[in-house]
Amino acid sequence: MPRWLIYLIVVLVVLSWIPLAFIVRARSATSTKPRLHVVTDMDNQPKYKGQSRNRLFQDRRAMRPQVAGTVARGTFSEDESLSHGRRPDGEWIDVVPVRVTMTMLERGQERYDVYCSPCHGLTGDGNGMVSKRAEELQEGTWTPPSSLHSELVRGRSAGNLFNTITNGLRNMPAYGPQIPVDDRWAIVAYVRVLQRSQNATVEDVPTELREQLR
Repeated sequence: MPRWLIYLIVVLVVLSWIPLAFIVRARSATSTKPRLHVVTDMDNQPKYKGQSRNRLFQDRRAMRPQVAGTVARGTFSEDESLSHGRRPDGEWIDVVPVRVTMTMLERGQERYDVYCSPCHGLTGDGNGMVSKRAEELQEGTWTPPSSLHSELVRGRSAGNLFNTITNGLRNMPAYGPQIPVDDRWAIVAYVRVLQRSQNATVEDVPTELREQLR
């Protein structure tokens, strides 16, 4: 075999390793650039993640509040107390406007655990896992969630609590688009149960059961 042919084979073999080297490097390194997509699809879409900032708007919120007058699909109700937690005069209603049952409270607990406990904690003390993680990061931008047992929150009416769940408050986003009306009231009812359980007195216990506490 001619020597030049041997050299050519060696050069071609070495050149064939170059793509493999790039592949290994790409697999082992971290890059901020998106992957190459031969076919344009929806894998990489320009978007803002939840709770992120967007300088396009004056309030810097990427999560935009609903336009005034927006009607939710399939859940519109002319009953202001049920859909907004307000009386005809615009004031907050004091009590949950639907019948509270054990089934409803269990549903409220299940929904609370899903949507509320990550920040407010399972007992409502404001020490959920998201809050604890934010405090550990110490980035200076975290607003601690309110304790549901504080005098301020306990003094709020049922309609006010319903509105907070629906439209959000400070860093808390609006959960109205995610949680149906009935489930929001179930959460309000369960929050009242949590508040009662953490702030109960002996007078709240039926007389015939008080001896069991001593």
